[in-house]
Amino acid sequence: MHRPIVAVVGRPNVGKSTFFNKICGKRISIVDDTPGVTRDRLYADANWCGHDFLLVDTGGLDPKSEDVFQADIKKQAEIAMQESDVIVFLVDGKSGITSTDEEVASILKRRKKPVVLVVNKLDNFEVENTYEFYSLGLGDPMPLSVMQSKGLGDVLDKIVASFPERVQKTEDDKEVKIAIVGRPNVGKSSLVNALLGKERVVVSNVEGTTRDSVLVPFKYNKKDFALVDTAGLRRQRGVERESIEGYSVLRTMSAIEEADVVLIVVDGSSEKLTEQDVRIAGFVHEAGKPSVIVVNKWDIKGHDKNSFEKLLARDLAFMDYFQSIYVSALTGAGVGQIMENVEKVYANASKRITTGLLNEILHDAILNYEPPFRNGRRGKIQYVTQPSTNPPTFVFFVNDARLFNFAYTRYLENRFRERIDLVGTPIKIILRGKEDKS
Repeated sequence: MHRPIVAVVGRPNVGKSTFFNKICGKRISIVDDTPGVTRDRLYADANWCGHDFLLVDTGGLDPKSEDVFQADIKKQAEIAMQESDVIVFLVDGKSGITSTDEEVASILKRRKKPVVLVVNKLDNFEVENTYEFYSLGLGDPMPLSVMQSKGLGDVLDKIVASFPERVQKTEDDKEVKIAIVGRPNVGKSSLVNALLGKERVVVSNVEGTTRDSVLVPFKYNKKDFALVDTAGLRRQRGVERESIEGYSVLRTMSAIEEADVVLIVVDGSSEKLTEQDVRIAGFVHEAGKPSVIVVNKWDIKGHDKNSFEKLLARDLAFMDYFQSIYVSALTGAGVGQIMENVEKVYANASKRITTGLLNEILHDAILNYEPPFRNGRRGKIQYVTQPSTNPPTFVFFVNDARLFNFAYTRYLENRFRERIDLVGTPIKIILRGKEDKS
């Protein structure tokens, strides 16, 4: 079911990202006084008085800017306006109308879509300060002080009143979120564009182009998905926590935590994985997320796949359940396999195994290799259950969890993986002994 899309546009530093964050209730868009901080479209779910909609933040429009990304920013804003059902045009009530405001207003009039003109930064909230904005020809200006939340409810009322229809979210509208992560310049944004068949995020060979996590909804096999293109993760010690890049790292980590599936992109033109490649994979593994290793740029050098698989197996031994595919975002080769593998690993992470099969596998495993004998006592396992999924979690009820070492729990995991297809997803094993009160 279609949710209305609301695009927020305007020149730099009029408060678009602050407005976006205030409505969404959490810090999603990066807020900074540096022009051009928000480059791509940022999507987030929002709700006002029972109306669900998708809010889109865009980069600041400034034709006079010398920023090399300004052409891309303008292109992305235009796409957002084209996709939207309602456009929020934010202007600065302190500085008044500028030539850039007039140019944006001219573009919006040609769009022939509902526009909500919002005059921000009116801290004293005098409606008289909005009068000059009538000259933009976009209807009644709405006064707002987003920092103080003054006038925000009235603006939201105007936005939802402009929707073409009232649309409510149902259970069928649940999206499977796919986070795309990797170190800078491995081709994550190009991969998004190749997957969707059109440009949805800025692509550049300048390291660090993507600063925010960009949510891009789409459909595959009649199911709802959303791609999350994240900023490239750098080595932590090289990033100031309070800098723009620092927030990008935090946002990437947040995207991993919130994702249903993670695509870990590595550079196939390289001879080896970097320390940061392994670190990123470790983040995904520790978060318990199903994943696909996407070896990109495979067309650049003619490596042997078997050799590269051995390389992955060596460096990613801690997640030997990994699923890998080889692609070229530039030529499109292998890109068609990505969603097939996403569905596969997500299905594996969502599997529920019958208690009967679990205990049959456990019985065979114990017959083949008894639990450890420590401190004069033999470990015993009564039975196993699966209380949850994503990741599949198995609870083994034992006489004393302290008798079991890592090697034996690893053995159990391997035996279960031999009988059950759990490729691409970590599993969680919990040993619950009689000494545990919980």
